[in-house]
Amino acid sequence: MIASEVNTKCRHCGEPLSLTFADLGATPVSNDYLSAAQRLGPEPYYPLRAFCCRRCRLVQLEDFLRADDLFRQDYAYFSSISTTWVDHAHRYADAMQARYGLTENSTVVEVASNDGYLLQFFKSKGINVLGVEPCKSVAEWAIQKHAIPTKIMFFGEEAGVRLAREGFAADLTAANNVLAHVPQLNDFVSGFRELLKPEGISTFEFPHLLNLISENQFDTIYHEHFSYLSLTAADAFFLSNGLRVFDVEKLPTHGGSLRVHVCRTGAPHPRQASVDAVLEEEREKGLGEDATYLAFSERVRETKRALLELLISIKREGKTVVGYGAPAKGNTLLNYCGIGSDFLEYTVDRAPQKQGMFLPGTRLPILSPDAIALTKPDYVMILPWNIKGEIMEQMAHIRTWGGKFIVPIPRAAVI
Repeated sequence: MIASEVNTKCRHCGEPLSLTFADLGATPVSNDYLSAAQRLGPEPYYPLRAFCCRRCRLVQLEDFLRADDLFRQDYAYFSSISTTWVDHAHRYADAMQARYGLTENSTVVEVASNDGYLLQFFKSKGINVLGVEPCKSVAEWAIQKHAIPTKIMFFGEEAGVRLAREGFAADLTAANNVLAHVPQLNDFVSGFRELLKPEGISTFEFPHLLNLISENQFDTIYHEHFSYLSLTAADAFFLSNGLRVFDVEKLPTHGGSLRVHVCRTGAPHPRQASVDAVLEEEREKGLGEDATYLAFSERVRETKRALLELLISIKREGKTVVGYGAPAKGNTLLNYCGIGSDFLEYTVDRAPQKQGMFLPGTRLPILSPDAIALTKPDYVMILPWNIKGEIMEQMAHIRTWGGKFIVPIPRAAVI
């Protein structure tokens, strides 16, 4: 792949993109679930190709859709569906209050606050909170269910200035798994610089590119994720927008994530040894070398082959297989691997908003988890593998009829 073939530039530094990281063909938008009527009609497919910037090492997709096309008012992802994730949010709130001495005089703002899954825990401590969420459906849920004050808007530098002027200057801001969703990365990050109080702190959580590569997590690549982040890339774009990383934590969430603690460049928070330790680990693992990114492409193809070989052998034995979950990552996996109704009978999901809908591309029906006990499949393939422990505990009853689980990532395995 040569630079002239790529019609885009790095969304951080402007370098022309020429280094292919993963080419997953053409797929529909992963969160565009279909109604019964829509499944009878056409749906658009878009190229799904990720590139690595040779200058700043930001891994990113080509631009085909605007954010407001992807995150519409009826966006179907509700964070509170996962008890594992809600527990993680609760622990975060406790830890941040203790570390940064938050009181009833403090203000916590979450950007991409979804359905109030996190801010409910700060509110219960008497801390002032504000959610910023562009998707009307989940924002209204936060307002109605948790009484979380929420601004329905996209966030960026102008929004940060406006919110600070309106009295929401923040002691702490949280942005969990949202950096990847942002097409205008520099504008978005600058918004936190404007929203923070002089000594305020922002935390950002995101899946770590190092884990994505080492664990073959190619299914986390989809159109709603514009970027795939290392600390190397994040450190650079924070600094270029008036912020600096002063601490970093490794987390088990989403297959291995980082939580970075960020402040204004002039704030008195000392840089912790953890920052240089992670940067050095990334250098040692080759994140500064083209060969690391090129090698990933072949591992993606081999992961696909292994999963298809397993499913073909199971189906030739006359066994039945269903899916568990309807996450965006699952739709990338199924569409890239060509897994449809010839392999899976259906999938299930705990989110009522998804039940009765159909997966984009494969058009598999999404049922209630109760369907598994009724149909007693031989295998249940876990699509949100990052919470496989939670799902296997919920679905432990499949063992009573000899049912088994399939985990597709990092390599197809029967459990």
